[in-house]
Amino acid sequence: MIKNQKHTHEYGRIFKSHFGPQFVVSIADRDMIAQVLRAERAAPQRANMESWKEYRDLRGRSTGLISAEGEKWLTMRSSLRQKILKPRDVAVYSGGVNEVIGDLIKRICTLRSQEDDGETVTDVNNLFFKYSMEGVATILYECRLGCLDDDVPKQTLEYIEALELMFSMFKTTMYAGAIPKWLRPFIPKPWKEFCRSWDGLFRFSQIHVDRKLREIDSHLSRGEEIHGGLLSCLLVSKELSLEEIYANMTEMLLAGVDTTSFTLSWAAYLLANNPQAQQRVYKQILQNLGKDLIPTAEDVPKTPLVRAVLKETLRLFPVLPGNGRVTQDDLVLGGYLIPKGTQLALCHYSTSYDEEYFAAAEDFRPERWLRKGNMDRVDNFGSIPFGYGIRSCIGRRVAELEIHLALIQLLQKFEMKPSPKTQTVNPKTHGLLCPGGPIHVRFTDRE
Repeated sequence: MIKNQKHTHEYGRIFKSHFGPQFVVSIADRDMIAQVLRAERAAPQRANMESWKEYRDLRGRSTGLISAEGEKWLTMRSSLRQKILKPRDVAVYSGGVNEVIGDLIKRICTLRSQEDDGETVTDVNNLFFKYSMEGVATILYECRLGCLDDDVPKQTLEYIEALELMFSMFKTTMYAGAIPKWLRPFIPKPWKEFCRSWDGLFRFSQIHVDRKLREIDSHLSRGEEIHGGLLSCLLVSKELSLEEIYANMTEMLLAGVDTTSFTLSWAAYLLANNPQAQQRVYKQILQNLGKDLIPTAEDVPKTPLVRAVLKETLRLFPVLPGNGRVTQDDLVLGGYLIPKGTQLALCHYSTSYDEEYFAAAEDFRPERWLRKGNMDRVDNFGSIPFGYGIRSCIGRRVAELEIHLALIQLLQKFEMKPSPKTQTVNPKTHGLLCPGGPIHVRFTDRE
């Protein structure tokens, strides 16, 4: 059981605690969470990320959209939102994502051929991690990284190592007081490893941003027009400095890889273990798209059950089990006065499993998210995996595109079945909410 969910049972839906010296008020109530988020100003303040800022000051690096606050955050969001915030803007990336999905399917066929039953892919999260990284990089850097190749390039492997190191250090470094400066001479390793991981992430992004900048300069020197995606747009418009572009490319890739891969892994696990639900989704895909159509973003609305699978997966296994806010005004929540400047923890995992908000909350029921008519909306602050309002996840549409298109094509080609090797898999927190054990899935060819 996730820690805050346990605390909710013991202390109620609003309680105070400490993370090291950091005082935190935790909220595990849908309506109080809605009240907090609806009271936000134009530039909401997230959780204390002092360690991230300290690293950037130490290395002379800029903050990015995840770590920035205030006016700087507003300016960055305004520049980035033009290319990745709206569904119609993200739709242009369908072709590149589908190319990556084609490689993903080939990789599945290769991996399962190496197993005795000719169907099982062991530890699907490793595979989906590579798909997610390749897909996000295709959009962010406008290039392929070779994650799904037999021999993954050294540069890409070094980035993966830095990313894994970052998440292994996540709990230790998330809050400013977790590694007090006076204590570092006595236990230097955590802070050194934290800095080393960020060095690797920034180095990787800088290599790819500089490559694109050289390409653009070459085109301009020949008097050619520049056509491209997000990175090209940012470099040409010069709305952000080069350091700010490095920072945002680094933070968006960091935010987009594990989040997508964990969600796809959980979706495969849930579909494999709920064959009737999987059959209903496949039937809708077959009726509305057919078996051989390679879908684009425009086709996704024709398969509302696919979108419902994603929503239900994220309700049961929200990648971010909680979210942080610092109150910008005094608030009264649940009869308690919460002073301005208080660190809040919004406990989304707890509310996702609350029977008051979700009937049969432990069950996988994608249909709960389907609209009953054109005027019907299925909103529920009990499950808001991408956040809410102006500080919601800016990469939401990219993640949804990658997951929706992948699920459609995987279900067109394979029936996903549980593997005898996989026992019940429970979630664990590792900065993010991730599978507590390997997920093995059988991919059986559709007839």
